[in-house]
Amino acid sequence: MPSWLVAAAVVVVLPATGLLPAADARDLLVRTGPVLIFLLAITVVAELCAGAGLFDAVAARAARLARGRRFALWGLVVVLATASTVVLSLDTTAVLVTPVVLALARRTGTRPLPLALTVLALANTASLLLPVSNLTNLLAAHRFGTGYVGVMWAPALAVLGVTVVVLLALHGRDLRGRFTLAGAGPTPPDRVLLRVTGAVVALLAVAFAIELPVAPAALAGAAVLALATWWRRVRPLVPVREMLPWRSALVVAALFVLVETWHAHGLGDLLAVVAGTGDGPGDLARLAATGVVAANLVNNLPAFLALLPAAGESVDRLATLLVAVNAGPLITPWASLATVLWWQQYRRHAFEHGPPPTWHVVRQGLVLAPLAVAAGVAVVALG
Repeated sequence: MPSWLVAAAVVVVLPATGLLPAADARDLLVRTGPVLIFLLAITVVAELCAGAGLFDAVAARAARLARGRRFALWGLVVVLATASTVVLSLDTTAVLVTPVVLALARRTGTRPLPLALTVLALANTASLLLPVSNLTNLLAAHRFGTGYVGVMWAPALAVLGVTVVVLLALHGRDLRGRFTLAGAGPTPPDRVLLRVTGAVVALLAVAFAIELPVAPAALAGAAVLALATWWRRVRPLVPVREMLPWRSALVVAALFVLVETWHAHGLGDLLAVVAGTGDGPGDLARLAATGVVAANLVNNLPAFLALLPAAGESVDRLATLLVAVNAGPLITPWASLATVLWWQQYRRHAFEHGPPPTWHVVRQGLVLAPLAVAAGVAVVALG
């Protein structure tokens, strides 16, 4: 049975039978409705950006700027993956940047796995800076009284800094030497559309950074890009009917409903015992460890929803939980939706290399997740 069909049944049956009380269901709809609208709109934005050739153009510019140096090329991939994750969300990076980077590896004769693993890591660890970078951030943003960015920028930068250092230590040997570009690379379908797309993405980045309402901003960006694509008569890479990720949205909605139902029947009390209380360094470390383990055992989104009541009203505990469930799900293949999507894209596009070696992915996660989470939590505790 398709997962989206099971999800639809969960969304309908649990409220209809009263297992999820009506008041809780209404409150859940108010809290998560804008998040689901954003998920749909930003996916359309990302697909239209790919159709305009924006990711290919940025990758081609990176290859030229690197001037034949593999280390410089890797650094520019870090910038591309980080910018995509921060502005367009981690799932966009997994789906659209991964194949671009694999194609770039083929053009430059570079071993693809280190570049692809860099994208996988940054799709998760770079997803702390803005509310739009991760659905977990969107669900928590309204709880930060002084503004999300004002609280999370420091732990986000700490996590990002540790990620880059660890990736360099793990893959530095493969980044030595020089390369020669093979072929001219893909040509954008329309130069005017490419410029319009770049301008829209830049404006969206500003809107998200100053914390304008994300759902209306993303809807406006999608509408402008759709009109520009129609105006320039450019055929999208995927059919219009397939642009809206309604199946993914249904699955996410089902996770919301399922965890809310569990909370209505006492899940919060159980997790509060495991995650502890308090804002001391040891208390924050305990919450972070619980979040990392839960995210890798199940998935980071239900882990976050389940542990959110354990964070309480404390901004430090909420920031700690976000660090754990954003930077921690790097070990198991199902730990985050972005990780699942990355595995799918690697298998689809790394033709001559086959599926990613599981041990390489797990080893990177076992090294990176604890260090990145520890850095972010330390900044929260010291702040």
